[in-house]
This record gives sequence, C-alpha cells and structure tokens, in this order.
Amino acid sequence: MTFLARAGLLTTCLLLASWGPAIAQTPGLMRATPEMLVAPGTHPAEGFSADGVEAVFYNGLPWKGKPTRVFAWIGVPKLQPGEKAPGIVLVHGGGGTAFDSWVRLWVGRGYAAIAMDTCGAVPKGSYGKWERHDAGGPPGYDFTTSLEPVADQWPYHAVADVLLAHSLLRSRPEVDIDRIGVTGISWGGYLTSIVSGLDDRFKFAAPVYGCGFLGDNSVWKPELEKLGERGQRWLALWDPSHYLPLGKAPKLWVTGTNDFAYPLDSLRKSYRAAGGSSTLCVRLRMPHGHGPAGENPEEIHAFADSILKGGKPLVEVSTVVRDGSTIRAAFAGQDPVASAQLLYTKADGSWPDRLWETAEARVDQAARTIDGQLPTGATAYFLNLVDPQGRVVSTQLRMVEKTDR
Repeated sequence: MTFLARAGLLTTCLLLASWGPAIAQTPGLMRATPEMLVAPGTHPAEGFSADGVEAVFYNGLPWKGKPTRVFAWIGVPKLQPGEKAPGIVLVHGGGGTAFDSWVRLWVGRGYAAIAMDTCGAVPKGSYGKWERHDAGGPPGYDFTTSLEPVADQWPYHAVADVLLAHSLLRSRPEVDIDRIGVTGISWGGYLTSIVSGLDDRFKFAAPVYGCGFLGDNSVWKPELEKLGERGQRWLALWDPSHYLPLGKAPKLWVTGTNDFAYPLDSLRKSYRAAGGSSTLCVRLRMPHGHGPAGENPEEIHAFADSILKGGKPLVEVSTVVRDGSTIRAAFAGQDPVASAQLLYTKADGSWPDRLWETAEARVDQAARTIDGQLPTGATAYFLNLVDPQGRVVSTQLRMVEKTDR
C-alpha cells in the first residue's frame, strides 16, 4: 500500500461526488464552450513593449453584443532546436493587470508564460487605476450585475479570458501542450479555482489566497448579503464551490493564517470540496498581494516543476491525529524534513483577527513522523513542515470543540 493510501494524505482530498449531478442541472452555470478551447485571433499591441516579452491583444468574447479584445504579455524561454517548453497561465488579482515582470519570472524558470488583463484594461496607469481599452470587456468585481444575462457578467468574461489565454499559449509551437498549469492571486486565485473545474487541459492549478464559499465567509460576505437576491444569484452562478469538485488536476493552495479576504474556514471547505489532490502551504501571517508575496512563493515553483518537469515533489503529509494534547502526522518525500512547527490559535470569532502562535514540533526522521504538544485552550491548529530549501507544506486545519479545550 502506498504512503498516500496508508496515511490518508490530505493530497487525496475528498471529492464530493454527490455535487456533480446537482451542478450539471444548475440553470445558467458556466461551462467551457468550443470557442474558448481554440486559439483566439491576435492583434498587435502598438505602444506596449517590455524586455523579453511580447505584447498582444487577442479576441475575447462579445460583451453586450460588441466584440472585445484582451491584452496579454507572452514570454517564451530560449530553447534548443526541437525542444518544447512547459507553460504557465498567470491570473492577476484585484487592482492588478497583466504584469510583464510576472511573465519574465516564469520565463527565467524555463516556462512559456502568458498573463492577461481580465478587467477590460491595459497595463497603462497605476495599481488599481489601469486605463480601460476601448474594446475591453466588463470591468471587474461587480456583484450588482448578477441578474443580467450570464454571458455579459464579469466572471463569465474573466474565466473565458483565462481559457482563451490558455488556448493561445497552447497554439505556440514552442509550447508543450501536455505540460501547462495555471496560478492566480487573490481574485486571480478565485478565478483559478473556477477554471480548475472547467478546463481539464490544465495539469495543475495553484490558487494563491483565493478560494470558494464566499457567501459562508469572506470579506465580501456583508456586501453580498446586503444585495439580497442579486447577491444570492451571484453566489449561485459564480462561487468557486460549484466548480471545484469538477476538476481532477492536482492543486496547491497558498495563503496565510490571517488572510483578510479569504479566511481559513472558507479555504478549508474549498480544499475539502475540490476534486483531485490538494497540497497546502499556509504561512504564519503571510502578506496579501502581488509581487514577492503572491508571485514568488517557491512552493509554487517546486509544485510546477514536480508535475511538468519531473522535479522533486513537495513533502507529502498525512492528516493530523490527536491523542490528548499530542498532535502527530506522518510524512513522505525524497528529502528529509528540516524542521516543523505547530501553529495554533486560542481565539474564537473572526478568522482574520485571530492571534496565531507557534510551537516547535519534533521531527522523527526514522519514523517519518512529526509531533507537537497542543496548548490548553487552543481553538484551531495545524502543522507546518519545512524542507531543506525552506519550502512549507501544511497539514489540514483542525478545529477543537469547546468540550475538548
């Protein structure tokens, strides 16, 4: 029996199969259409240039009966004759746009990469104030349009933009179509969660911060509740919880203990609902944003390499077992675990506001286990394993019932 089967690894997260038929019958729920799965036409992006990458517009889907164009940066690494590169699709978050630096980051790792703007804008202006394009699609993050035709709403276009970008990247002769993944940050992680259930051409998905169950808990929950029917309709159409069970590709969830937008309880529901395998990287108070915080986690790079380039996989870790105050988990992998920590909180209430603390956990290399002592009064906890390169893999989050504290 494999380690996965023996230890009941988190990376074999439960697929809620019973959701499948219900989702298929949900009126208006988005599906990938044939036009999204073929390479769109492209046009020159005059006036846009950046070192080492190419600027293009590609044809998006019609918005309110009018054709649209989507801006993107594309980069391809230097290759030997006949060689093909793995690929990555990069989905920006709220306030962001297509970032040429993000594309170059992945090109430097040997990947062909594409980053598109999903809000009808171009990378001219400043963060959160990007210039709209005359032929751009709908602006982003608007809950109030949920009663309009589905194909005119922002999430529909944003998801389609990602699928079309994937199709465009696949059309490049330098790209290996069997080795392409997707990662997105914040709202881009939200979109990545949806796309993971709609486009089975992706070999992995790595949402950063973003997840589903936004109506259960998220920074937008009060706004959605105030919108009444419109908020309910938006959640029925666009919450990633409807799409995550459909995807079978492995997923890496990267976030922090106190993320203000996508709290840990909604993340937990998301990875438990997701089809395929899930690996977690939950860092203590990880900051929220683009740049080094959301784009550069080395765990994403290692995860991509392990799936698309035959690299060493991240450490595999089992679910946590609690025996009194002792918290224990098993691990497996090609490298030893350099260190481990028990992360816990004694607080209740708002997840972003909880104080998280750490305690050292003991690593038994021979037995391939880690264990720590849970302090009295803890309300939730998980273990973090750190490999020799400093990369973090987390166990699933566990709650403590009041009677057990």
